[in-house]
Amino acid sequence: MPETHYIEGSGWRTGVLVDPDPRPVTAPKLMPTHGEYPIYDATLYDPMTTDTERTWRFREALERYAPDRVVLDIGTGSYLFWARESLRAGAGRVIAMETMQGSYDAASRALESLDDGDRVTLLHGESTTLVIEQKAELCVAEIIGSLASAEGAAAVLADAKRRHLTPDAAIIPDVCSTRAAAVSFAGLFAGRVPAFSPDALPQLQRIFDWNGGPFDVRLRIADPAPDGIMSDHAAVERLEFNGNLRAEQASQVRLTIDRPGVADGILTWLVIQCLPDQKPLDALRDQTNWASIYLPLFDTGVPVTAGDTVDLSFGSVLSEDGVHPDYHISAELRTAHGVHRAEHASLYQRGGRHSHPLYRTLLP
Repeated sequence: MPETHYIEGSGWRTGVLVDPDPRPVTAPKLMPTHGEYPIYDATLYDPMTTDTERTWRFREALERYAPDRVVLDIGTGSYLFWARESLRAGAGRVIAMETMQGSYDAASRALESLDDGDRVTLLHGESTTLVIEQKAELCVAEIIGSLASAEGAAAVLADAKRRHLTPDAAIIPDVCSTRAAAVSFAGLFAGRVPAFSPDALPQLQRIFDWNGGPFDVRLRIADPAPDGIMSDHAAVERLEFNGNLRAEQASQVRLTIDRPGVADGILTWLVIQCLPDQKPLDALRDQTNWASIYLPLFDTGVPVTAGDTVDLSFGSVLSEDGVHPDYHISAELRTAHGVHRAEHASLYQRGGRHSHPLYRTLLP
């Protein structure tokens, strides 16, 4: 059974509901989202570098576009991963940017060991404030979140198109979208009581320390059980990096319940293409480090049956930092027994505390 652990920082303390029992590797796993926050270490970098579904798509695009070009790598990370892959693909020169101090220091050490490191310029800082002398002809940026825009990709790459790239430059990835379905939160955990994995504790500690205290973090679910998904799905966000890229978006979609059960929120996940003619990566279907994000709506599960509908409004607005979005969702669930309305705000920083009963359970 889940048990409450406590973490604390300067002026704050919170409980965290944790499931201490071992689970199979492929069992559903609840964690906080982390890509939006400056908390990366080897435990977060390593799974990305070994994600074959992710890497073959980026490599295929680099092999097509990188030869003899000046490449800009935004968010290069500790390993200079895509900078090195760009060189292997034949890039003439790479400009790599990294904002986190620890990751930049590690990347500097990695650069010293590269035989062709003289073709890489490593810069420390945010891409939205850095200035480069020569504009790049290709940009590779793996700053895509499990919610497509969560890591600030839209604002960052819109700025890169204006200031860092030539007019005919290509961007990798090409298109990303966020899809959504109505779900039962408990149903996503294959019969177990929902609670954080023990691995979540150090991540929550670092996120709350960075924020200055606890808040309602977005809930990341790896390998959610299919029985928890109650409806069809639709795209609620689309980022066209080589087209009309919008940093703030709003959409309205209708979801149709396809079987009896209960619904209390929505599950969102990433679909990404690095080339227009490439098979998309679907984070709900493919084995990838990208996971799904649960956004709560109704305070308690609403009984539903096949044919009921959810009219969902989904919007992203840039937060105070002008890069990372806040998300605002509202829903109108129509069943044979009445209409149920709910809304939820998922904020990037200094978010609400216990804005939904679920958070009072998970972070007591």
